[in-house]
Amino acid sequence: MQPLEVNFAGFYAQDEWRASEDLTLTLGVRVDAPKFGDTGFANSQSDAYNFRDEFGNTVQYSTKKLPDSKPLFSPRFGLNWDVTGDGVTQVRGGTGIFTGRPAYVWISNQIGNNGVLTGFENSTGAGTTVRPFNPNPDHYKPATVTGAPASSYALALTDPDFKFPQLWRTNIAVDRQLPWNLTGTIEWLLGQDVNGVYYIDANLPAADAVFTGPDTRPRWVSDDCPAVGVQQRLNCNVTSAVVLKNQNVGNQWNLAASLERSFSSGFYAKAAYSYGESRNTVDPGSIAFGSWNGNQQVFGPNTPGVGYSGNTLGHRYFVVASYTSQILPIGPTSISVFLDSRTSGNGSFVYGGDLNGDGGTANDLLYIPRNISEMNFLAITGTAPFTIAQQQNAFEAFIRQNRYLRNHRGGYVERGSVLLPMVRRMDLSISQDIVRSFMDRPNKLQVRMDILNFTNLINSDWGRSYSFVSTSPLVPAGVDGTGRPLFRMRTVGPNLLSRSFQRNSSTSDVFRIQLGVRYTFN
Repeated sequence: MQPLEVNFAGFYAQDEWRASEDLTLTLGVRVDAPKFGDTGFANSQSDAYNFRDEFGNTVQYSTKKLPDSKPLFSPRFGLNWDVTGDGVTQVRGGTGIFTGRPAYVWISNQIGNNGVLTGFENSTGAGTTVRPFNPNPDHYKPATVTGAPASSYALALTDPDFKFPQLWRTNIAVDRQLPWNLTGTIEWLLGQDVNGVYYIDANLPAADAVFTGPDTRPRWVSDDCPAVGVQQRLNCNVTSAVVLKNQNVGNQWNLAASLERSFSSGFYAKAAYSYGESRNTVDPGSIAFGSWNGNQQVFGPNTPGVGYSGNTLGHRYFVVASYTSQILPIGPTSISVFLDSRTSGNGSFVYGGDLNGDGGTANDLLYIPRNISEMNFLAITGTAPFTIAQQQNAFEAFIRQNRYLRNHRGGYVERGSVLLPMVRRMDLSISQDIVRSFMDRPNKLQVRMDILNFTNLINSDWGRSYSFVSTSPLVPAGVDGTGRPLFRMRTVGPNLLSRSFQRNSSTSDVFRIQLGVRYTFN
């Protein structure tokens, strides 16, 4: 059980000021005050340990100490301005700080991972003979529990100065009546982290080497804990000490424009385009260690830098058209189509293993060689052998077929920077209203058919999204005598990896037909 108690109080005040007949201003301020209960567990052993922060400073943490109550102020300002006073041009926007509640599991991780509530034994190799498998879950349970720390444990900690997430967001938009009864809108949205989040492992020692050659990222090679057969630990009985901290370097922006028009004949059309980017230091999940260990980086997991988030938008455009007419005497008939084209996601290319020795696999971002001379392969042996030259040529072809890789040679892949191909889909909807009078009041029955991904109904290859064939085209194979990293090319079946993306075949990638009936009372 991980008991977490939190009280979250908020206060908001707002005033609207009509500065003139055409200009309205809104001023507001919100104050939030979170307070955690005293439900943490003390581990006197780890509280006395020295750890290391991302700057190399010696630090100590208390497993019992949860974040202090810190009032968070969020001022806001908004405006709505009819520029010419005739409703032709409208300017609207605002700026302010917004406070959000974090996923409380980020904090409760500390209560569950403190070394006294849970612990574990890691038995591999010869150690498995000491603890052979037994189907009885109580077989190895200690006869007595003293409350002392486990022999080996992971810690999840929170920085003493941690604050709830806050975002400074600004937007400005212009709506304008255009010729031919068109309405145009353009809007710009900008966000900047005030209190973002990121993680470090305070039990990770400093790197003690670097690679040679074109890729000079740091390496962890020392055997820090030979008694337990592991590396990368300051305190050998602590497997990790992941600390939740704040940062203010994440940012987001989005630019959108649209045109729409309603026609007297019952026809309506709208077209829009947007492009957006979102950057942060980590896409946090529910488990502290996984958020830290799985965060892709180049210069060490405690200094991940800023990369594209998994929510970055990329390009999107859509067209909506609908037509309503009294085709049948029983009631109006409506036909609408929605054509959507958007970036279907993003990802990164990494090495398929622990390249730098920090203990994390598949979190080391790829270096993109300038040419074949910078590739350092080992031959692949076995039932499907490949020579060094075959792998060099295959990797060169793989780089050339991917737009991002071929445009960024000689550098590192940026986290989340590889956009999946755009997916284009069209939905079709047809509805028929049946209108009847009952007790001198209109009643309506609507029969509706929606064909989702109508594009795929026309052609089985259309309307399908994409995914990576593999995000790890290279598998680390140690270092050569000069300290340069060695690799083997990823194989897919009996062949070397040759393409970045493949089409998906999920339920959302095929057409679906929905039939519905709705009765509207008078």
